[in-house]
Amino acid sequence: MEGAYLFIIGIIIFLAVSDLIVGVSNDAVNFLNSAIGSKVISFKNVMILASLGVAIGALSSSGMMEIARKGIFNPEAFFFSDIIIIFLSVMITDILILDLFNSWGLPTSTTVSIVFELLGAAVIMSLIKIVDTNASLIEIENYINIQKATEIVIGILLSVFIAFSIGAIIQWISRVILTFDFESKSILLNSIFGSLSFTSIINFILIKGIKGTPYSSQTFSILDDLTINEFIDSNILFFWIISLIFWYVFSILIIKYFKQDIYRIIIGVGTFSLALAFAGNDLVNFIGVPIAALESFQSWSSSSVSASEFAMTSLSEKVSTKPLYLFISGLIMVVTLWFSSKAKNVVKTSLDLSNQNEIDERFKANLIGKSLVSLGISLNKFLKVILPKKFLVQINNSFKLKDNYNVTDSIDGVRPSFDKLRASLNLVIAAILISIATSYKLPLSTTYVTFMVAMGTSLSDRAWSSESAVYRVSGVVSVIGGWFLTALSAFIICGLIVFVINLLKLVGVIITLLFVIIIIFNNHKKFKKKGEIKI
Repeated sequence: MEGAYLFIIGIIIFLAVSDLIVGVSNDAVNFLNSAIGSKVISFKNVMILASLGVAIGALSSSGMMEIARKGIFNPEAFFFSDIIIIFLSVMITDILILDLFNSWGLPTSTTVSIVFELLGAAVIMSLIKIVDTNASLIEIENYINIQKATEIVIGILLSVFIAFSIGAIIQWISRVILTFDFESKSILLNSIFGSLSFTSIINFILIKGIKGTPYSSQTFSILDDLTINEFIDSNILFFWIISLIFWYVFSILIIKYFKQDIYRIIIGVGTFSLALAFAGNDLVNFIGVPIAALESFQSWSSSSVSASEFAMTSLSEKVSTKPLYLFISGLIMVVTLWFSSKAKNVVKTSLDLSNQNEIDERFKANLIGKSLVSLGISLNKFLKVILPKKFLVQINNSFKLKDNYNVTDSIDGVRPSFDKLRASLNLVIAAILISIATSYKLPLSTTYVTFMVAMGTSLSDRAWSSESAVYRVSGVVSVIGGWFLTALSAFIICGLIVFVINLLKLVGVIITLLFVIIIIFNNHKKFKKKGEIKI
């Protein structure tokens, strides 16, 4: 029987590689969107910056590993024979769902998919065990980590509304102050923006990067025998003050003496940092389950207990992922980033929905989109009545586009999707929100945050005209609806696969794999017919 389980482990590892490929294709939108849309950095350089961020972030990856092992279910309540079915079902479902969304060109959350797959698989396996033992349904709380699962779901839902609102508010304030003619503003004003941006991004890298390394929990004499995590937490205010002053002086020097574009530098650094964050936070969405499966197999195979009687208490223990696994995973992600045409498809959806120009709209108007736009128009009319006309004129002047709107800065002479100010804010706001959530150990989706920030800044920047608004809003509604579809389909499909494999054993594994291969192959054929995506 050990040979059969070894075969399953091999399948899981193969699926992990495939999952990395489809996962990067989906999540590339997180860190490529702003740099590509602003057209101030060549596509090749954007990819180099993103690749460096992904590679470094992969080596500092952590975060979701505990969720894969014990965040959704209580592993000690399951036997090895149960756990291996759960993990295999999760990997099969994950690659299927992510490939579907990539083919449709819709960004979805790898965090949400992995969480609800684990939840669906664990719930169905729990129900099977309860039925087999004639126990009460109330016993399911012994199998499922209900508190942690609820916390994750609420955190993800809140992040959608918070990211959109904060993005819209900060973009509106920034545009009122800096206008579309922001480059002609004083060096001191642009340096303040540079200081705030760099400080936020650097703090983001520290919190997401350094705190995720294996060395972060070690004590150092130079830090008064504190760990890196403890030192950062106890000196965070001091670090922020020093950073603000340092980067303010740095920005002045860059603009005044080196004659460099501070916004272009912000976009470059922001692209690198968000790519680093993606790999550091989301890599374990793809390899967390396979590594947990491999560790489970090693624990069981070294014992003399049968698979159906070996309790998986070992998964409750905290372990660090081997650097070799992280390095190989990072390498696969970088290669995928360069060669995945589906990644371009997902990026194009986000760019189209945030574009400042008139384009061929990708989405049709739907009832929810029409209703939201009508509500927005009514609110706008109401504000025009109660606000002073002089104030409204000043606001409108701030939002007037220049005739040569950023074309002179474009690397290819083509009008960009949005200007450097909005691109910078997309990156900085996303960095701030993710770093705050991380510091408080709040679960969220990097995809949801970056996408909704981009949509919020688009709305307040008047990128959605009276003609295009209903199509853009309908598009955002469609993407958000896809997120809920991700959660529901992940739960149901993964639970169904668990049931089939538990019922048919190895035959069920083969049937399920063949079914998934056929679906993915058909998706690939349909995608190829569309031709190469231009962004």
